[in-house]
Amino acid sequence: MIRTERLLLRQWRPEDRTPFAAMNADPRVMRFFPACLSRDESDALAERIEGEIEQRGWGVYAAELIEDGSFLGFIGLSVPRFEAHFTPCVEIAWRLAADYWNRGLATEGAAAVVRHAFADLGLASLVSFTAALNVPSRRVMEKIGMTHDPAEDFEHPSLPQGHWLRGHVLYRLAGGSHSSMRFPSES
Repeated sequence: MIRTERLLLRQWRPEDRTPFAAMNADPRVMRFFPACLSRDESDALAERIEGEIEQRGWGVYAAELIEDGSFLGFIGLSVPRFEAHFTPCVEIAWRLAADYWNRGLATEGAAAVVRHAFADLGLASLVSFTAALNVPSRRVMEKIGMTHDPAEDFEHPSLPQGHWLRGHVLYRLAGGSHSSMRFPSES
C-alpha cells in the first residue's frame, strides 16, 4: 500500500468492480480510449490488474480516497503489452472517475508512485504515454517531472492506421530526477 495525504493506493477488492465498471463506461473518462468498456471487459481488466500485482508485488493500484473510503480509479505501474521503440519498460498510469478530476489527486498519487518506483522498487526509469490530444494527462506527466521529446512520439500499434487516437506522445522520467519534484503537499 502507498499512502498520501488524501489517497490510499492498494490491492483491488471485489467491491471495487462496480465503481470501476461505471468509470470505464463513462464517455468522459474514456474520451481518449478507443471505446467504453462493458461490465465484462471492465471486470476482466480488474482481474488482470489484480493478478499482475499478486505476481510482481506492484502494479496498477486501486485508488481510494482516505476521507471516506471511496474508490476513485487507479494509479500505478504497468508493463506495456505491445512492442514499440521504448519497450520493454515500466509505465506509470492513472485513470480517475470524472467526479474526482481537477483536485490534484492524479498528480498526488502519481508522485507517490514515482517515489515508490525509484526508492522502494529500484527502477531506473519510468515512461508514460497517451494520445497526443489528451492534454489533462500530459499536464499530470509534466507536474510529476516527466519530460517529452517529440522525436519519441509514436503511432500506437494497437490502433488502426488513420484512427484519430493513434498518434501518441511519450514522456520519460529517470530515477534520481524525481528528487527535485514539488509535490502537492509541499507547495
